[in-house]
Amino acid sequence: MNSESISPTLVVVGGLPATGKTTVSREAAARIGAAYLRIDTIEQAIVRFAARESSGEELRDAVTWGLGYDVAQAVASDLLCQGSHVFAECVNPMKITRDAWRDVADAAGAHLVEVELVCSDPAEHERRATTRTVDIPGLVVPTWADIVAREYEPWDRPHVVLDTAGKSAEDTIAALLDALGRS
Repeated sequence: MNSESISPTLVVVGGLPATGKTTVSREAAARIGAAYLRIDTIEQAIVRFAARESSGEELRDAVTWGLGYDVAQAVASDLLCQGSHVFAECVNPMKITRDAWRDVADAAGAHLVEVELVCSDPAEHERRATTRTVDIPGLVVPTWADIVAREYEPWDRPHVVLDTAGKSAEDTIAALLDALGRS
């Protein structure tokens, strides 16, 4: 994502909850003037809407089955087609979700950068999971037990991996921007 790029770039930042995705993605996107999409924000808006509707249970089920990803991918496609760089921040736990993001980039003629944040220190990861604050009204964050038990498929293709253990958010942001050629 250097300044000579003609086509827009889609940066998809994934990883288990409490690895630093929101902090890192939001700030990195702001520094380069990219749009920022957060799946949690989209999904929680759908859940709030569902609470007001008689068919709300169906919408909540749809969130469980990926509606938030579908909405984010549609918005990302629009933004990319307008020439905007986009950061999409999500757990991105399965091959099917990763392939869908790749398809969005391909259809828009955008460059795709896939990033996985990990926290290799289980004690630090658990501390983050149990002490983080919620910045989306009504969002229920997963417990440490939920995170450990979560289905998360191994990646099947090359991608940028950034380990956040023992690093400040600023260090990880700098590493991400460096990986994008924007240091």
